[in-house]
Amino acid sequence: MSRLSDKSDQITTGAAIRLFARALRYVRPFRFDFGVKWLLVLLSFIPLLILPWPARILVDHIIQGVPFGEQPRPFPFFIQPFVDFISSMSIESALIYTIGAQLVLLILTGSFGIDSGETDRASDFGVPEGWDTATRTENQANSGFSLVGGILGLIDFRWTIRLSQKLNHHYRSRLFKRVQTLPMSDLSEQRIGDAIYRVMYDTTAITNTAYQLILTPVLSPLFILLQSWVMGMVYGWNSPIFYAGLLFVVVTFLPSLPFAGLQRRFSGRSRQTGATTTSSLEESMSNMVAVQSLGGENRERSRFDRDSEDSFRQFRIRTLVELCTAGAIGVIGAGLVAYIFIYVGDSIIAGELSAGDFLVLLTFFISIASASIELGSLWFRLQADAPGFSRVFDLMDAESESEKENRPALPRLRTDVVLQDIHFAYPDSPDTLSGIDQALRMGQMTAIVGPAGAGKTTLAYLIPQFLTPSRGRVLFDGNDISEYKLTSLRQQIAFVFQETMLFDASIAENLRLGRPEASAEDLHEAARTAGALNFIQALPEGFETPLGRAGSKLSVGQKQRLSIARALVCQTPVLILDEPTSALDPDTERNLVAALREASRDRLVLVIAHRLSTIREADQILFLDAGQIQERGSHHELMSVENGRYREYVEMQTRGTS
Repeated sequence: MSRLSDKSDQITTGAAIRLFARALRYVRPFRFDFGVKWLLVLLSFIPLLILPWPARILVDHIIQGVPFGEQPRPFPFFIQPFVDFISSMSIESALIYTIGAQLVLLILTGSFGIDSGETDRASDFGVPEGWDTATRTENQANSGFSLVGGILGLIDFRWTIRLSQKLNHHYRSRLFKRVQTLPMSDLSEQRIGDAIYRVMYDTTAITNTAYQLILTPVLSPLFILLQSWVMGMVYGWNSPIFYAGLLFVVVTFLPSLPFAGLQRRFSGRSRQTGATTTSSLEESMSNMVAVQSLGGENRERSRFDRDSEDSFRQFRIRTLVELCTAGAIGVIGAGLVAYIFIYVGDSIIAGELSAGDFLVLLTFFISIASASIELGSLWFRLQADAPGFSRVFDLMDAESESEKENRPALPRLRTDVVLQDIHFAYPDSPDTLSGIDQALRMGQMTAIVGPAGAGKTTLAYLIPQFLTPSRGRVLFDGNDISEYKLTSLRQQIAFVFQETMLFDASIAENLRLGRPEASAEDLHEAARTAGALNFIQALPEGFETPLGRAGSKLSVGQKQRLSIARALVCQTPVLILDEPTSALDPDTERNLVAALREASRDRLVLVIAHRLSTIREADQILFLDAGQIQERGSHHELMSVENGRYREYVEMQTRGTS
């Protein structure tokens, strides 16, 4: 697989539509949760239809004293019973009951008078939020919203927060799982910060799109119809207020259409530069020792400053596009608002409407216009998220090592591993290995020797299928490993890498990484074999000692011994070690080599090494150069070859150490 692509700033309209359709398919596991969200939104419509009418009662009949039944326009049928109930009361009693009704609405919806509701979000509750894409999307992963406040709004808000978190946890977990299954060669080529950004920040785009596509296209028109139905019953079906409010769909959509492509492009660039900033930070922090030792702090700080500034600059450009769009909509929308005020004012003067009607109509107009704006701006708002889930889907679609799980499990190794006519080349490079034919047998310790760049590690990587040969086969007891489950292969192999990799956990937890059920006795035995038991027992907490980030509390040699012990704990039939003794003192190396010889009695042990003291104890030695096995045999057999490559290699080492 090639490097992950990132063309999120080059998405066409057709590609964006396909991305939106795919995003909807990913929310199927949450159908019930979205069904509850729909129900809560529908319930919130009811108090919004009731909300303006108590205000009309207060203005027209209590403040102005207009008798009930003499108002220019009737009340809707769902308000009329309350009006009939208070119409025979005194002004004081009617006032008390009307305010009581408003208080009930306040408790249920958090709204009073003609307030049409509110939209609550996480940032309203004091969550710190920056203006770059990363921090804003992190808040979106925990966001909640509701058309109303009060008790109903609280239930809706909390349910939405729960749904947002479930969605984002689901996508983050799936994406993290996919990253874990990428081939090792691809992982080594990717900037880790970019993968982190996709997992943590780009996944929220799917959540936002799901909310907008599932809720807005249906609920906004339904809300407009309900508001229009109530307004039509009271003020006539041809009211200009309805048409003016509905016209905001066109007013919002048409001016935003030319800016949609720009929104998509600059949102993609904002995410790309955000990922670059994350990568710069991750790389600098991971290599801080090297940076400080070489005096590179200023250079790294300048690199991070440049990437960070570019990230904010791209976000500012995206914000400018949004402001230009809002300005174009605002200029046209202002004319509609002015028209409504003039129309209602003229109607009040003409006696066709009352002052209370003005408040009711203003509320309906704002509600219809707001829903129309939501509907009209839907396409524009979606463009900001399209680059995010384009980057998510690129990673989800990356070829995985574990996609062929329908294959059978590989039987446990009993006799040998055979490399049969192996050829391998990295992309855009000549062959690293060519024509490798070799049998590695159980009960033997095999050493691979050769100059730097000969292909030693590449050859070892073929056995656990970290790499796949361009041609040829790797056989376990005659079984082609490419025809079996990858997990069943790697469960039989313990690999000790040249670069030690430990986690910020206790020593015991690190040792149990490949075999969680290992007993304390297993840990002690593996640590003793690897020469690590003495220094572990000397630590204040022994095997429960936390190691810090990447084992920072240990020396290089101690970390290497723990890596070897971790491999021994696995008790696999195949043990591969890449330069296992490079950081060990002579006594520890001698003891380890003896232990490996002992372990090879019932295992296949493959060692990549340069040090003669490690090599000479192997049962067979493979001298690799220019991607081919030049010589093979025991140390004594190869040393007896006149002008042999291995003999020359050993003599060079001997002269170098004398």
